[in-house]
Amino acid sequence: MSRRQPPGGQAPVVQRVRVRYAKRGPLRFTSHRDFARAFERALRRAGVPVAYSQGFTPHPKISYASAAPTGAASEAEYLELGLQAPMDPAALAAALDAALSPGLDVLDAVTVSTVVAGSGGSLADRMEASRWRIELPGVEPAMLRRAVAGFEAAERVPVQRLTKQGRRTLDARAAVAQIRVVEPVPEPVAAPSEVTGAPCAILECVVRQVTPSVRPDDVLSGLREVAGLEPPVPPKATRLAQGPLTVQGEIVDPLEADRGRMPTGSGD
Repeated sequence: MSRRQPPGGQAPVVQRVRVRYAKRGPLRFTSHRDFARAFERALRRAGVPVAYSQGFTPHPKISYASAAPTGAASEAEYLELGLQAPMDPAALAAALDAALSPGLDVLDAVTVSTVVAGSGGSLADRMEASRWRIELPGVEPAMLRRAVAGFEAAERVPVQRLTKQGRRTLDARAAVAQIRVVEPVPEPVAAPSEVTGAPCAILECVVRQVTPSVRPDDVLSGLREVAGLEPPVPPKATRLAQGPLTVQGEIVDPLEADRGRMPTGSGD
């Protein structure tokens, strides 16, 4: 029996906490598996009383919601923890942030409302769409605008992705709720930083989280299909938000529901 498992089984979950964290800088290349290992080590260092599953190989009760693909930065990653002893969410967030490497940053934490949890579904159920910002060094904004116009005009934009099951064909157009070219703004998360002295077009899009999932590189493959857009430098994708999608096309922070402030009017 594992040393972590006390006689008679694990202590029950008495509190659930949902956490928002970011992947920034070089740590955007951290795989989900590597992040999960780093996060479990951070839980131990921070002294978080996480609950464990039953059995001979107990695992910490952590559930992840729609992790960003390896190589993509994110300001809006989410997970849920089951705790075997109560802990203030703000103190938990601060302790975890201090225990993680810079670039893996805890931004927020909130206790799950039992009322909301009973009626609003799981955290994963709230992840209806993501807002992505894609920097395209070496691409002129006018060129990107022409490609976006062609993409929007198309009824379908089939693209292929190599998966473990072989090549799959996805409709990139059907998953994209919004797509536009934006001007750079002087913010660390948004400003182009990989290449200097060259044009850098910036694409922003809202992508529904469908099955099979459509990723930022699939959207870029779609722009290549409809307009021959070929960035000369690898692009940088950053997830700015994910959560429920309103009928106005806005993405709501999924933790707002646990604070009792989730607005109505979400839709497909």
